[in-house]
Amino acid sequence: MTEIKTSNAPSAIGPYSQAVDLGQMIYMSGQIPVNPKTGEMPQSIEEQTKQSLENVTSILAEAGLTMKNVVKTTVFLDDLEDFTVMNGIYETYFEKPYPARSCVEVAKIPKGAKVEIECIAVK
Repeated sequence: MTEIKTSNAPSAIGPYSQAVDLGQMIYMSGQIPVNPKTGEMPQSIEEQTKQSLENVTSILAEAGLTMKNVVKTTVFLDDLEDFTVMNGIYETYFEKPYPARSCVEVAKIPKGAKVEIECIAVK
């Protein structure tokens, strides 16, 4: 197992890796919408979804991959009422056939984020 780490996505805030490479599979930790350059987090669900997906994109790029390599995502929302808006932004980051996905509402996300997105990618 090899750690994938980039300064173009937020650093891990605990004992975990941004992602790990298992040879043909990449497992990514959940990405909250923290801008890695400023440490700031946007307020709206639109901007938070974009930032989370930009963080995912940056980690994939560090592994030499793109969003086309993603086969499964999990989206965590603190309010499922934000699903439609999140889904509209999410859709712009992927092409058909879309990856498999789960989306669930959770009580809280680290740092008070509205969204967190994790994924599995293949080489």
